[in-house]
Amino acid sequence: MLSSIGAAVATAAPKLRSPGGGYQELSVPSSMGPIEVQVQWAAHGGSAALYVLDGLRAPTDHSQWTSDTDALRQFAGDNVTLVFPVGGRSSFYTDWYRPSSTNQQPTTYKWETFLTKELPEYLARYGVSRTNDAIVGASMGGNAALILAGHHRDQFKFAGSFSGFVHPTFPLWNEAMRAAMWDEGNFNVDDMWGPVGDPAWSRNDATEQAELLRGLPIYLSTGNGQPGPLDVPYGIGNTMNGMALEAMTLASAQMFRDRVAELGIDARIDIFDGTHTWPYWQQALAAARPMILDALGAH
Repeated sequence: MLSSIGAAVATAAPKLRSPGGGYQELSVPSSMGPIEVQVQWAAHGGSAALYVLDGLRAPTDHSQWTSDTDALRQFAGDNVTLVFPVGGRSSFYTDWYRPSSTNQQPTTYKWETFLTKELPEYLARYGVSRTNDAIVGASMGGNAALILAGHHRDQFKFAGSFSGFVHPTFPLWNEAMRAAMWDEGNFNVDDMWGPVGDPAWSRNDATEQAELLRGLPIYLSTGNGQPGPLDVPYGIGNTMNGMALEAMTLASAQMFRDRVAELGIDARIDIFDGTHTWPYWQQALAAARPMILDALGAH
C-alpha cells in the first residue's frame, strides 16, 4: 500500500491539504531514494509538526509507533501533524560517512539531511511549518532526537528521548553499539561515525552537546531496568533483554542529568520501574504530550 500511494505522490506536486486532520502515507524524495513517511495531519489544519523516530529495529514498511503504540490516538484531536519516517534501522538517524561495508548497503545513510532539510521542505508544500516542529524518539531514536534538535534549533522547539542511549562516547559503549548494529542488519558502526575519537562521535553525543539544548524544552524518560507492570505481556525472554538494555539507558540518563545540572540547563527527567519495551514509550509520549503542545502552541 505504501509503494502504490508513494508512486502517485512522487510523480505529481501534492496539493495543500484541507483542514481537519486525516491520515496519509507519503513517498518523499531523498538522497537515499524515496523514503516512506506516515502522517497524521493536524486536527484543525495547524502548521506545527511532531517528528517521531523509531528504534534500532525500525521496520521497512511502517513506523512501530503506529503499530505498537496508540500515538495516533493520543494526538488525534490536537492541532499538530504527526510525522513518522519509515525505515532507517541501525542508522541512529544520522549522516553516515559512507555505506556500511559489511552488508552491501547500496547507499549512504543521510538521515540528518533528510529530517532537517529534505523532509521539512517537502512537508512545507502541505502547509507544515519548517520552524515550529518538535522531535521525539525511542531507544536509537532518543539520542538522535536530542542531537537533531540541538543542531537545528531553527526547526525544533522541543526534544524528547525515551530510553535513549544519550552518551555514546562513554568508554566501550561504542562496542555495545557495534554488537547491536551487527545483530540488526550486519551494519558497521565504523562507517557511521568513523573510529572512536573521530569528531563525529562527540558531535552526535547528546550529553557532550548538552549546551546546544539550553533554553529548549526537554523531556527524557527511562526505566531503571527493573520489571514493572507493563512488562508482563512481553514474557520472560523479552523482559530479560529489556532489563539489560534499560540498565544502560538508565546510566546514560543519569550522566545526562548530571551534565545538564552542571550547566544549569532545565530538563524534565523521569526514571521509573520498567524495561526497554514499547508500552513504556507509549506512556512516555503521553507524559510528554502537554509539553509538546505548549512548546508548539498547538492547543
